[in-house]
Amino acid sequence: MGKALAQWRNELVADLGGQEEVRTQELAIVDAAVKTKLLVDSLDTWLLQQSSLINARKRSVYPVVLQRQQLADALARYMGQRGLKRRVKLAKSLHELLTTESSSQGDACLSGST
Repeated sequence: MGKALAQWRNELVADLGGQEEVRTQELAIVDAAVKTKLLVDSLDTWLLQQSSLINARKRSVYPVVLQRQQLADALARYMGQRGLKRRVKLAKSLHELLTTESSSQGDACLSGST
């Protein structure tokens, strides 16, 4: 599960424009979302293994179901704070592209390839 969460975190950061574009407070929200997702996923796994989620004697769901929903709501708030729109990195200017291209051609000439 750790690798999946790390991948999800990396995807969230990429959606925000990449590590170099993300502000500190945005990273804090991303990290809180990742931790909350871990808790929600863990509770989901545990809840699905139970024979029932209803306390028949009290005629209500067990408190853990409500706590899981509170965590899921918190996760939704974090995602809303993070923003739901994908941010794209700005494209390089024509000058930057030409400079990069000419320097890479110069490197190729120096190494003997054409």
